Amino acid sequence: MNADSRTGRPRASSRETLAEAACELFLEQGYEATSIADIAQRAGVSRSSFFNYFASKGDILWAGLDERIAQLQQRLAEDQTTDAGADVRAATAAIAADFAPDSLALALVNAAAMGLVDELEREASLRRSRIARAVSERLRRGGADRLRADVIGAAFAGAVLAALDAWAEDGAGRTPLPRMLDAALGAVHSVAAEASATVRQLRVVVQAPDFDSAVRFYRDELGLPERESYEGDGDARVVILGAGEATLELANPGQVSLIDRVETDGGSSDRIRVALEVEDTPATVQRLVRAGARVEASARETPWRSINARLRAPADLQLTIFQELGED
Repeated sequence: MNADSRTGRPRASSRETLAEAACELFLEQGYEATSIADIAQRAGVSRSSFFNYFASKGDILWAGLDERIAQLQQRLAEDQTTDAGADVRAATAAIAADFAPDSLALALVNAAAMGLVDELEREASLRRSRIARAVSERLRRGGADRLRADVIGAAFAGAVLAALDAWAEDGAGRTPLPRMLDAALGAVHSVAAEASATVRQLRVVVQAPDFDSAVRFYRDELGLPERESYEGDGDARVVILGAGEATLELANPGQVSLIDRVETDGGSSDRIRVALEVEDTPATVQRLVRAGARVEASARETPWRSINARLRAPADLQLTIFQELGED
């Protein structure tokens, strides 16, 4: 009885038939012990027919993903829009579109049983490199410096392979791969957006007549690390302090009124108010008051799960000190 009559496989060779035969053999006797001739015999085709579909034994597992990586490379190489970050996100997300469970998903779940742990890690590294390089080159054409582009490229490539692992472990097909990949890409989205932005840093410049007092308060008491300092003619002095992640929050009058009602007892916001996230709002407020700040609104929990307080600080700067509480 030949393999075709035993298994009911069609005599005509196909990638799916060869991949199925290969996975069966990997499970039965291990990856290293399985030859291309073994796979061709189990699939009921000639050894030469194998090479019509795959260049090597390892390519059986990766062929589906490799096609999509090639599409990603071509798409990013041809993209000419000004929003490189959006191009990268869309092209990477497309890898998961209509990706059906295949031999790679089976191998990821059964890597130990198939003797594939080291092989998969080596081959996955090659795919990460291809994706990372395509993403980095696109971001650099969009204006990102090389270091930033390379880091983000590595992050996107890692997201693709991590999503595939999670999808396979969850039972390939149970959770759609696009959903898995979207979640993984979300973890690096903010970094990618930064890479394509024209603004690299938000710096708030505050005039401080009592300069030394202001430096002591913000650097020594609030704990903002000193990044740079300069002196110039006419007693000109400036200190640049780090303040974690910088964002610009734009609020219309209705939102400002809402914030004032929630955060204060009848107080009002300055046109520009600086908000600083801390680990412990009450403790920070106590420390800053001792250092010279005045409380405009005591610490309280807001409907959006934060503890906010409002201070009037040196250099007449209105501060919101807030602590994120996270989910219930």
